[in-house]
Amino acid sequence: MEAQGKVVTVPRMKMGSQGMEVSGQGLGCMSMSAFYGPPKPEPDMIELIHHAINSGITFLDTSDVYGPHTNEFLLSMALKDGMREKVEVATKFGIRLTDGLRDICGDPVYVRAACEASLKRLSVSCIDLYYQHRIDTRLPIEVTMGELKKLVEEGKIKYIGLSEASASTIRRAHSVHPITAVQLEWSLWSRDVEAEIIPTCRELGIGIVAYSPLGRGFFSSGPKLVETLSQGDFRKYLPRFQPENLEHNKKLFERVSDMANEKGCTPSQIALAWLHHQGNDVCPIPGTTKIDNLNENIGALSVKLTSEEMAKLESSVDGVKGDRYGSNMATWQNSETPLLSTWKSA
Repeated sequence: MEAQGKVVTVPRMKMGSQGMEVSGQGLGCMSMSAFYGPPKPEPDMIELIHHAINSGITFLDTSDVYGPHTNEFLLSMALKDGMREKVEVATKFGIRLTDGLRDICGDPVYVRAACEASLKRLSVSCIDLYYQHRIDTRLPIEVTMGELKKLVEEGKIKYIGLSEASASTIRRAHSVHPITAVQLEWSLWSRDVEAEIIPTCRELGIGIVAYSPLGRGFFSSGPKLVETLSQGDFRKYLPRFQPENLEHNKKLFERVSDMANEKGCTPSQIALAWLHHQGNDVCPIPGTTKIDNLNENIGALSVKLTSEEMAKLESSVDGVKGDRYGSNMATWQNSETPLLSTWKSA
């Protein structure tokens, strides 16, 4: 893959300490089917996925809630004719949509049913990495993990992951069965995970998967992104994209853009490079629906940053205005679950 005048080879990396290996950059597939406007044409998305695999991006991230279900079906179509053997598939369970209402569930019966359904939709015999998408705070994390452990023992999933889990929730889950990866939002303007969650993952030998590494497209297009969002795009409702915050955040993008110009790369490449320089246990999974953008993202692997440039980048985005999500969204900050001892006696 060419970028910045040279061929870029996507490296392989160890994901956690349980034996999983993935491409050093992954592909988030959500925007192909859901949440970022209307679903994109399936033939185009299959072509994109094949291009990614042939370029060395083999770590594909989906979820049963993307669509819902249609993104997993899309992957199953893309992974025919020998493609399945070339990739590592990650999918998720835990967010149910019923009559338009969201419900977070980690009940063992539901966990098993969700896994069986994902296996069928993906047309695979085993899921490489199976995440709990959001934490069910109504029951102990140990209860959910107990069922996931059984699914590993039965060969239905290879590795277990958590998404948007606090440090203490990760520790408790890991004590039941080793966690291979924790998925979290981590980017130049989303760094709240650095205080406790990243150090906890590193202490326990857990890989780190960074979703929305480009700030949901902000570090690709800047504030003009908001002007192009369709009516059904949920980013229109995120606090950071609201007019009262966007004018301030525009200045952050301009600083990052200026640094990218100095480096001879694009803003999205320098933002991804910043994550790649965080350590060899970090795998960003930028999503895209365009081959040109995919090539650009791969090009980030050739951008080298000094410690001084890293610090300058970080200071350039200090003071971002607006939260990651609205107040009704479940995140790691509200992922604590009841203690097993208390729950059993209740």
